[in-house]
Amino acid sequence: MLALVNQRRAAGAVCGGVSMPPVPPVAGQAQLRCAARNHSKDMGVNNVTGHVGSDGSTFTERISAAGYAWTAAGENVAGGFSTPAKVVDAWMASAGHCKNIMNGIFTHLGVGYYYSKSAPFQYYWTQDFGRN
Repeated sequence: MLALVNQRRAAGAVCGGVSMPPVPPVAGQAQLRCAARNHSKDMGVNNVTGHVGSDGSTFTERISAAGYAWTAAGENVAGGFSTPAKVVDAWMASAGHCKNIMNGIFTHLGVGYYYSKSAPFQYYWTQDFGRN
């Protein structure tokens, strides 16, 4: 997914009718990945899909708890998409998610994925973006 995101960032995009110029790539970041993975699992296990965790946590609280000292942060979440390409395509077709992907202030990305055959959406995805 990191490669897909960086391809989109390099190409530029139109997000909700707003032209977004190409921006530098983001680097994978372990603490953001940990926060994203935990949130994806929380969504799948507890049947919640959104930016608020089952414990009431916000994404900035989760990335801080994972040890990432951020000055800027963003999050994309999704459920129901079976591949990284499908979920990135869906995010790029959504203005807010697309703007997160194309936000040049972000330098780091952590990706989380969780699969549960018995969960409503089965596939749960989180992207946590940051800059420190």
